[in-house]
Amino acid sequence: MTPRMASATANAASRRVIGSSSVSSSRMDFATLGRAPLRIGLGSRRMTSRDLQVIEATDELLEEEIPEPEGVASNVSLLKGFNATIPSAEKARTRRRQTRNIDAPRLGLKKLGMGSRGLLMDDEDESVASEEDVVLVGSSTSKGKKGKTTRKGRTSLSAKVHLGKEELVRQTHEIQRDKENLHVRRALINNEIAEITHKIEALDAIRSKLEQDLLKLQEDELELDDEMDGVEERLEIERSKTTTNSSHVSTPAHHQSSRRRKGPAFLPSEHDELPHGMAFMTLEGHTTPITALDFSEPYGTLVSASIDDPQPRVWDLLTGDEIGRLRGHRSTVKCIQVEDSLCLTGGEEGNVILWDLRKVDEDEEWERDVSLSEVTEEDEEGVDEFGNVRLSEAGSTNGAIRQGSSTADSILEQSGASIRVLEGHSKAVTSLYFEDDCLVTGASDKTMRQWDLATGQCIMTMDILWAISHPPAAAPGTAIPNHLFSGAAAAAGTFAVPTPPFSDGSWDMYQDFVGAVQFWGYALVSGSGDGAVRMWDMRTGQPHRTLLGHTGPVTCLQFDELHVISGSLDKSIRIWDLRTGGIFETLKYDHAVTALQFDTRKIVAAIGQNGIDIYNRTTMQHSSLLTNGHTRPAEKMRYMDKYLVSGGRDAMVKIWAL
Repeated sequence: MTPRMASATANAASRRVIGSSSVSSSRMDFATLGRAPLRIGLGSRRMTSRDLQVIEATDELLEEEIPEPEGVASNVSLLKGFNATIPSAEKARTRRRQTRNIDAPRLGLKKLGMGSRGLLMDDEDESVASEEDVVLVGSSTSKGKKGKTTRKGRTSLSAKVHLGKEELVRQTHEIQRDKENLHVRRALINNEIAEITHKIEALDAIRSKLEQDLLKLQEDELELDDEMDGVEERLEIERSKTTTNSSHVSTPAHHQSSRRRKGPAFLPSEHDELPHGMAFMTLEGHTTPITALDFSEPYGTLVSASIDDPQPRVWDLLTGDEIGRLRGHRSTVKCIQVEDSLCLTGGEEGNVILWDLRKVDEDEEWERDVSLSEVTEEDEEGVDEFGNVRLSEAGSTNGAIRQGSSTADSILEQSGASIRVLEGHSKAVTSLYFEDDCLVTGASDKTMRQWDLATGQCIMTMDILWAISHPPAAAPGTAIPNHLFSGAAAAAGTFAVPTPPFSDGSWDMYQDFVGAVQFWGYALVSGSGDGAVRMWDMRTGQPHRTLLGHTGPVTCLQFDELHVISGSLDKSIRIWDLRTGGIFETLKYDHAVTALQFDTRKIVAAIGQNGIDIYNRTTMQHSSLLTNGHTRPAEKMRYMDKYLVSGGRDAMVKIWAL
């Protein structure tokens, strides 16, 4: 473009712009003024070619991104930018109020306040209200007097004042624009509130995760403390072995009970690959509900018993295969404890048998048919055809052969795995606990007996009926009347109470008067059918404290240095403080509690449901083991480290990884 052409174009554009300045100025809005740097003049100034280029490139300029200076845009919110770009609505609102028709006189705030106090102003002041109702009107004569203004009362616009249609339309547009601006501002504020809410939720989630991590660290610390205690106890045992020469006995060496062992007995890597919280193995073989079970160690040896099966089954937990059976009892086995290669079982006939699980496979030789003539010959010689000593010479009394049992039954009782038979109870042995060479058994004859496993002799008998009739002195207000315990009234006769219905609606007659026993050193704790938890001194055989609180028979318990935890048919687990003798905490359930075990981190219990309940003592939360679990309520359970075995009314034995 030549200079002459550019000049002609500029003159034409100048005439067109100047001629239509009055029209275009009304159509010009603040957005166009803000984006296009036009310099519009009403005089004789002509537009340059640069101004024309800006007008022609308006669309391209609007599409370009506006560069933001560093350190400024990041500190300015969208709401602040919106407030900075829109025209102020306060000025328009003030102008509309000044031009609004006011028919009735108004009193200012000052006059209203004085009127309320009874101080009326003079009538001559009614024309002028308070300062809030006064508008400043500039005088045409005050321009030369340094812009001084005079105060004048608000002018009331009467019907003689006509605003005009254009003014009213303009005010309507202003009001609509103000409403739109308010809507935009409201949306922006709501968006900022929503964003802050999301940030708060995210921070709450992070806080919750950190709290969970803190609890996990606390649990790990408790586990390390338990492991340290276990290592120290093992160290003490090793030191005692080196300093003391132990006498030789015929029975295998006994070890500390795994129920008090602390810390893992195997590397965690052995079960890291197992699905946690899921039953990864099912042992099928029993046909009736499981009555007792116990195992030596994870992936070790398991012994389980069921109703109507007097021969407990021995399982290899590594492969899930049945190794053999323990033949010796003539009725249901009610309680089992396994420690390493030793196993003790208590039967409904009143006998307790000590087994060596390493010789279980030798029992298979006794499955062949034995004729009565062979039995008579072997009985006369005192030695069977395999060179084993008969039962009467293996450490048990001749009374082990009950009335009504044949000689063949007595030979079947004497298997290769049986070490010793302990007789003394007149009714079913319902609970037992042994450690080293000491054994304590509880039976439905309402007595507890202390045994020496090395000699097979009963050392002491503790009578629960005597303890009920001679309760120890209790602190005032802590004793509970005996009439609250229905089991105490039935203690004199045959004890039998119906169990609360399980989750599937089934129920049984509970006849185990001594539900659980455990000792530690000379301290013995028992739970009985009268709902009492008693603490005994094994040196004297006398109870020195009775913990009253359960309203049903106690079915299971365990204790450590600080607490006794007991479960009952009254659908509760109670945690007792040994220092005060009071109840530290009570856990309520919907069904009877039939088995429990605890450590410093959790309480695992069978609560009459298909799943095993786990109560986290750190977080005080409950969880259940259900996946691939029992189809009927679980009644027995035993866990060690992170390995759990449960037996249910569905005759199944489930292996879980915690």
